[in-house]
This record gives sequence, structure tokens and C-alpha cells, in this order.
Amino acid sequence: MKFTHATHNDIPTLTSLLNRSYRGDSSRAGWTTEADLLSGKRIDEAGVEQLLGDPESLILIAQSEDRVFATIHAHHENESVHFGLFAVEPTLQGGGIGKALLAYAESEAHKRWGIHTAVMEVITHRTELIEYYERRGYLRTGKVIPFPESGLWDREVDSLELAVLTKSLPAIP
Repeated sequence: MKFTHATHNDIPTLTSLLNRSYRGDSSRAGWTTEADLLSGKRIDEAGVEQLLGDPESLILIAQSEDRVFATIHAHHENESVHFGLFAVEPTLQGGGIGKALLAYAESEAHKRWGIHTAVMEVITHRTELIEYYERRGYLRTGKVIPFPESGLWDREVDSLELAVLTKSLPAIP
């Protein structure tokens, strides 16, 4: 397995991976599904294209030969990096791929932007995912923000909110 930066050629693969990892029956093969909370798509190809075209963004992937197993989006905002769209192939979740990719993403963000703080937003209903990030050094800030609206998805439950988590990134030599 190797880590690298996504390219425009990866857009269809990333879109498919993100949607099957977050939503629908395919996401239930893993432990991080949002299928009971939201239906529809997580993102479309135009959304991935927009992120790849943003000079303040990186989309990183974990792959083996020509198969992409995981992805994460990093966006430079002020003096921090905001991580999102973090997905691991549902049938491979729990095997350490996500942990390794997150560490790589933190390192790449620090190298590229010289930042020392990472920010992440997680649906408050997903306590097991918040606990996963806490085991990786992320702390709950106590701040909760509204869940965004989109024509790509429908809510399956009321009162979705996002918990904001942060982590101080160590200096990397």
C-alpha cells in the first residue's frame, strides 16, 4: 500500500468510494456508515473536481497498484487544516488503513502549509467515530455546528449536528 495525492483521473473512483463508504447498503459492510442518518449521495463528481481544483486543498489516497482503498480531503483554512471526506473501503475498515492515511494526511498538511492544528467535524450521532478520532489525539472543542443542507442527500433523522474536534500537530522534522 502506498499513499499519494489524487489526480483528476481519480475522480470517478473517489466519487464511488466516498458514496459507497458513507451511504446505502454498501456502507453497512463497515463500521462508519451514515446510512441510518442520511440517504442519497455524499458527493458527486463535480464536487470532487471542485476540491481538486482548489489550490488550498489536497485529496490524498491509499492505494495498492491500481486500486484505491481510502481517501481523505485536506483543506488549508487560516492557520489550520480541515479534514473531511475521510473514507476507507467498507470491507477493509478496521484494518489500520484509515489510521495510517490520517497520519500521512497530518504530515502532508504540516509539510505543505506549516500548520500545527487540525480540525475535523463529525456528526454528533456518530459517537463511535468521535471516539476513534479521540484515540488519534483529536479533542472535542464543545462547539457544535448545524449540519449542512444539500440537494445530494436527505436526512433520515431530525436534528443532525456536527461536533468540532481539533488536534495539535507535532512539528515534523
